[in-house]
Amino acid sequence: MKVRYFPDTDTLYIEFRSGEIVETRDLDEDTLLDLGAEGNVCAITMEHASKRAGAPEFSFEQVPA
Repeated sequence: MKVRYFPDTDTLYIEFRSGEIVETRDLDEDTLLDLGAEGNVCAITMEHASKRAGAPEFSFEQVPA
């Protein structure tokens, strides 16, 4: 997984898996969902991320199974 924040456009991009994007769906006016050939979520793009998601602050926690 890759998380990228672009401060110049206030855009947050979260890539869950690499691969060819075959479909992009608008979840709302400022959120896009990228899907692969088998319908798997590949990435999500969020505009106005500082207001909507608190970007660029970020923390990561791996929870044991």
